[in-house]
Amino acid sequence: MEPQAEYVLRTVEERGVRFVRLWFTDVLGSLKSFAITPAELETALEEGMTFDGSAIEGYSRIQESDVLAVPDANTFEIVPWRGSDAPTARMFCDIQHFNGDPFPGDPRHVLRRNLVAAREKGYTFFVGPEMEFYYFHSSDFPEPVDNAGFFDLTHTDMVSELRRHTITMLEHMGIPVEYSFHENGPGQHEIDLRYKDALSMADDIMTFRLIVKQVASDGGVYATFMPKPIQGAFGSGMHCHLSLEKDGVNAFADPSDEFGLSQTGKHFIAGLLRHAREITAVTNQTVNSYKRLILGYEAPTYVSWARNNESALVRVPPAKRGREDSTRIEFRSPDPACNPYLAFSVMLAAGMKGIEEGYELPPEATRNIWEMSDEAREAAGIGSLPQSLDEAVTIMEGSELVKEALGEHVFEYFIRNKRDEWNSYRQQVTQFELDRYLSSI
Repeated sequence: MEPQAEYVLRTVEERGVRFVRLWFTDVLGSLKSFAITPAELETALEEGMTFDGSAIEGYSRIQESDVLAVPDANTFEIVPWRGSDAPTARMFCDIQHFNGDPFPGDPRHVLRRNLVAAREKGYTFFVGPEMEFYYFHSSDFPEPVDNAGFFDLTHTDMVSELRRHTITMLEHMGIPVEYSFHENGPGQHEIDLRYKDALSMADDIMTFRLIVKQVASDGGVYATFMPKPIQGAFGSGMHCHLSLEKDGVNAFADPSDEFGLSQTGKHFIAGLLRHAREITAVTNQTVNSYKRLILGYEAPTYVSWARNNESALVRVPPAKRGREDSTRIEFRSPDPACNPYLAFSVMLAAGMKGIEEGYELPPEATRNIWEMSDEAREAAGIGSLPQSLDEAVTIMEGSELVKEALGEHVFEYFIRNKRDEWNSYRQQVTQFELDRYLSSI
């Protein structure tokens, strides 16, 4: 047995852990789990635990339903919100067939496969997300718990305590935090996670979303990662700071370049830009996501890059003095409702395609893109992101890059599911339509 697995067994015994929850996600990024007792733990670590995959979105068909959940001992943590009466731990799982082959519908496997492909070329992929979300009084109606704005120092004891307690919980789970503050919208908050390798970060995002909701519930309020919960207010994004390392060195950095970017970094950005429209259905996977990607609310709507220009889709934040080798890329379109395993997979695939094919970086957008005319944007070669889930899925459907990155199983299920979501949405008669048309037509 591997040393980390032995550590898990020893810790469970020493800490009196009563239950171990095995976590995994479905194709849409919903967290799933089942619990085992310590008596089953050694078997789980060595052989995996059987469960019915046909019950999970995007997993197996009925006639080939059983799969194995194989715990990743490196993700073992004791969950702090369960208390000390009956200590509970968790581990993320890799889903496998009975012959040991990875199950192609497992989002964690999808990301791992893309990371291995990058590693074979010498690269390690790191991500640092900015997680935005809202606190409401309940899930019944989006009534914010405060009316503060960007960076406001709130004096509401409850709101301050919610964020403080959330960060404490995250740190207990081994998830370091860089920043925490009030965002632009009423009741909107942001917690930025310190960058990690992409697989660990995807696990951390799944844990983060659960902790934020758990702490909010314990505090008598409701937290949501819905991209645009309030009409007329700012949407919630998940800006992702991306970097590649090669031989332990930042592959994006070149202090001698005017942008601080290496050729590798420029090719990676060019890949993100060229394939941005193809990957948007994955990074912005709900009907509601496209209520955020509109003009007037600081979310990107056009495909461009810049340094200090918040209207750009890709930003290259200036490196701190003395840290010229810390260049990173900020990809601003994703929202926190995405499946992070799949979102990181397509981001990496797009960037790596740019490196492999030597894509040329287009000129930097130095003007406020939102204020440019359609003619000026067209002349500058600046296209737009998809304006609806329907458009995004149609573009994704024709993308060989996304199909290869996700694998045929996930690719086909994802498109089928999102087509169903769009068809359900377009059948709805909304309050807007009733208010606008009922009394006048």
